[in-house]
Amino acid sequence: MCNRYTRKRRLLTPDDLRHLVVDDIHGLLYCYVPKVACTNWKRVMMVLTGQGKYQDPLEIPASEAHVSSNLRSLSEYSASEINYRLRNYLKFIFVREPLERLVSAYRNKFTRSYNTAFHKRYGTKIIRRHRQDPTREALERGHDVRFEEFVYYLLDPRTQHEEPFNEHWERVHSLCHPCIVHYDVVGKYETLARDANYILQLIGADAGVKFPSSSKTTRTNDDMTAKFFQNISPFYQRRLFNLYKMDYLLFNYTVPSYLRIR
Repeated sequence: MCNRYTRKRRLLTPDDLRHLVVDDIHGLLYCYVPKVACTNWKRVMMVLTGQGKYQDPLEIPASEAHVSSNLRSLSEYSASEINYRLRNYLKFIFVREPLERLVSAYRNKFTRSYNTAFHKRYGTKIIRRHRQDPTREALERGHDVRFEEFVYYLLDPRTQHEEPFNEHWERVHSLCHPCIVHYDVVGKYETLARDANYILQLIGADAGVKFPSSSKTTRTNDDMTAKFFQNISPFYQRRLFNLYKMDYLLFNYTVPSYLRIR
């Protein structure tokens, strides 16, 4: 797919490497993708690199897992150090069905009352541009963005013209550059526990290091994702699919049956 769809290879920039987390103890590079178990993977990476400071990933608060100074990014290294790690370390990534990941991001960032920073930063702009006759409260707070408004925002040419997508809805291929960085393992959210344990075995992690098992019953699944697309017209469904098409192709996901884009 890389050979078919990407033009000549380009050089990686430090900005391309911000999502690659380094574990120098076990020779490991992990490219984190928001909404694909990245909080738990960051917790595990903190245990692996913490030299005994952390024992149990679940004892690490989610907020601490996302403090950038707790883990080293590949972008912090010199060019020769970067090249050495890209050549010699085990490189892995976890991916998820693209539209399910998108709905998960929408639910987390726009339907949770505590995410006021996202409401202010993105919600107010989305409502201003994509809602007819918004209330003053909606314009000020950005707290009640509808899914179809979020879709219009993603497909609005102005959006990417003004700034890159936020990492929670950016395409995986744009975050982790799998056509340039040759990952040794591509894990899938759909087989998360099995794939995570496989990676921990590969690097010879201590037997006590376990990937946290998820018991969330509220997690976004295929049926739930389908419901969100009921009110999206086939025209916009097609355009949205095309936006994420490269992730479908690269990671071998099939077109969801609920999409009306045939």
